[in-house]
Amino acid sequence: MNKADIGLIGLAVMGENLVMNMESKGFTVAVYNRTADKVTAFVNGRAKGKNIIGATTVQELVDSLKKPRKIMMMVKAGKPVDDFIDLIIPYLDEGDILIDGGNSHFPDTIRRTKYVEDKGLLYIGTGVSGGEEGALKGPSIMPGGSPQAWPAVKPVFQAIAAKVEGDIPCCDWVGNDGAGHFVKMVHNGIEYGDMQLICEAYHLMREYLGMSADEMHQVFAEWNQGVLDSYLIEITRDILAYKDTDGAPIVDKILDTAGQKGTGKWTSVASLDEGIPLTLIGEAVYARCLSAIKAERVRASIILSGPETKFTGDKKAFIEDIKNALFASKIVSYAQGYTLLRAAAQTYGWDLKYGEIALMWRGGCIIRSTFLGNIKEAFDKNPALDNLLLDPFFMEAVQNAQAGWRRVVSAAMLSGIPVPAFSSALCYFDGYRSERLPANLLQAQRDYFGAHTYERIDKPRGELFHTNWTGRGGTTSASTYIV
Repeated sequence: MNKADIGLIGLAVMGENLVMNMESKGFTVAVYNRTADKVTAFVNGRAKGKNIIGATTVQELVDSLKKPRKIMMMVKAGKPVDDFIDLIIPYLDEGDILIDGGNSHFPDTIRRTKYVEDKGLLYIGTGVSGGEEGALKGPSIMPGGSPQAWPAVKPVFQAIAAKVEGDIPCCDWVGNDGAGHFVKMVHNGIEYGDMQLICEAYHLMREYLGMSADEMHQVFAEWNQGVLDSYLIEITRDILAYKDTDGAPIVDKILDTAGQKGTGKWTSVASLDEGIPLTLIGEAVYARCLSAIKAERVRASIILSGPETKFTGDKKAFIEDIKNALFASKIVSYAQGYTLLRAAAQTYGWDLKYGEIALMWRGGCIIRSTFLGNIKEAFDKNPALDNLLLDPFFMEAVQNAQAGWRRVVSAAMLSGIPVPAFSSALCYFDGYRSERLPANLLQAQRDYFGAHTYERIDKPRGELFHTNWTGRGGTTSASTYIV
């Protein structure tokens, strides 16, 4: 019997499509699902006549694989991954490779890598982005874990990944233990931000400018030809043109409550752990939370009132302002995301290649866009770049966009239209470019009530001071200083 090049567990949509993708690139794939009927239906249906081997037990799956065995799990994040790891390990030999291709939380991947390596096996935790279509036609793949496993897995992953200019695969080794899943988590956080920014642009056009879905479709079609060219702008264009059976735009009939799977929240929590201001993505997560309390918002809308400002200016010029606000805010979102990657790399000892990460996101994934090519160029020119806002390309882009950006945020505030992502991005930009912030007063407050001490502008950094603000506090101060 011919042995398979790789095995895959979990025949849901993503799993099935990855198997079909692998087989189309010349690999023989063995498949297993806890529900054996799914295996039978797949092998006799969509996979019929292809180099795909069905297995109804873990033993069958393992026996059907070439050594070192490579088994990819496409199962729900959390306990199911741990359960499958413990189920499979007894059947494996030293040097065999387990791969988690789900949206696992990176601390779990750090823990699992050590656990599996302690058993003499190798582990990969990989982000896979691109949804159903990407899995089938070429996703963005972000692998991390045991470095020794990469040479065995590389030919498969790079063959099935999306390709960009020069046939470069959107897949490369990210780093040790949880690095791959961390990068995928940040990707998903940026995805939350991008989607919220687009929704705010749509909301302004619909509520403030009174535009129809067809008119907005035309705007997004134009935007997709320039600097905003991206998958999310493209699908927004198509969504706005899609009609229900009665000829009305279907988008207008969709309930305004957003769901989430948790990766945006994980990104926000990681930013708090690292002390990195990821304000835009945080607001994008909270915007979904606010949308979810629909019944409460309906009641509040009857009781609470706001301004009734009607737009009377140049509509075409304001649409251009919205475009600038969207572009500038998007730059801030990626700038924040990359500062989080840099901080985590230091915390966890990962050697992240920031330009290569941009390249991995350049095709196949949900946030793919022309814009990512500029990010790769920025890090190619300066691998030690502290913040994308300091790169000449992005610096000029934000400078050119900021007048329109400010007009949009001002108009939204005066009109009572919520734009949490646009406004938080602008506040971050203004805070980042400020030589002096009011944290001096904050440190005085902390010292007043908790004797936390402070530094002085007329003394060397690191020299600490405490003031007896009330005359009753004495000279005792806190023994640690955190800034």
